[in-house]
Amino acid sequence: MDGDGEPVLREVFTNQHTLRQALGGTGTPRLEDFMVGSPGAVPRGESLGQPEEVSPEGQQEEAGAEEASAGEERPEEEEEEEEAAAYLEELPEPLLLRVLAELPAAELVQACRLVCLRWKELVDGAPLWLLKCQQEGLVPEGGAEDERDHWQQFYFLSKRRRNLLRNPCGAEDLEGWCDVEHGGDGWRVEDLPGDCGVEFIHDESVKKYFASSFEWCRKAQVVDLQAEGYWEELLDTAQPAIVVKDWYSGRRDAGCLYELTVKLLSEHEDVLAEFSSGQVAVPPDSDDGWIQISHTFTDYGPGVRFVRFEHGGQDSVYWKGWFGARVTNSSVWVEP
Repeated sequence: MDGDGEPVLREVFTNQHTLRQALGGTGTPRLEDFMVGSPGAVPRGESLGQPEEVSPEGQQEEAGAEEASAGEERPEEEEEEEEAAAYLEELPEPLLLRVLAELPAAELVQACRLVCLRWKELVDGAPLWLLKCQQEGLVPEGGAEDERDHWQQFYFLSKRRRNLLRNPCGAEDLEGWCDVEHGGDGWRVEDLPGDCGVEFIHDESVKKYFASSFEWCRKAQVVDLQAEGYWEELLDTAQPAIVVKDWYSGRRDAGCLYELTVKLLSEHEDVLAEFSSGQVAVPPDSDDGWIQISHTFTDYGPGVRFVRFEHGGQDSVYWKGWFGARVTNSSVWVEP
């Protein structure tokens, strides 16, 4: 291993030492032993100062003592590291997989796969990530390896899975929304079920909604996928499914219009894929209650960096107040 990989290897040995202690193994050198601030090391920020003058005989004696000391310490350090490597090398693969599965995922891909060819193959293989998924409850214990090709990708996407839209139900008024267009009397946040409305029975945690007015009211959010933890290679190569959902409803005493537009944008905000519901009419006295609209983007090609979510509504009777379309529980998900 070249010089750049040596600190990584020492860090991995430190983690191996912790795991070997749990398995009843012997100790190995710790990373702290090689860092400034360890016993015998010069404290950070302090100077060694000028050496005292010594005689040639004294210099020879000191040099001989240092060589003898180095000859005693270096073989011992190297021997312990070699023992640690040999110990792990002799572990059966199922046991080594369980040892590696205890390490953080980022450390596995950034450090452990650099140790040796065997570890690289284990970190790149499906069994290790299937085991981590099972240990962390992302899949049932009985999940079969052949049910999915890329368990590593599944693991990282599952750990990040969440609604990427902020304030989807109006709990923080209009906080988090941009390009807000207040047509008529503008947007207003109301408590469910609202006048001439219905309860949102699909999620008990949803308590509020946004109500539009007698002219078009629109609002948007732009999701930065890289800022949310999705890296370029994943987006460009795996192209995970991007699922957008929204819920809309009208009032029993007035008809309304609703519209949803979602765009996948490049780094320079070029439109790479788009979905539009068009204008959807909701008649008065509708028995549909809250209606969900959703779309899944797949095979959208490389370069996607942002998701722009925009929806809006208005009433169809032009009454002053907030008789237009109601929206709530909007969401953008990147699915494993």
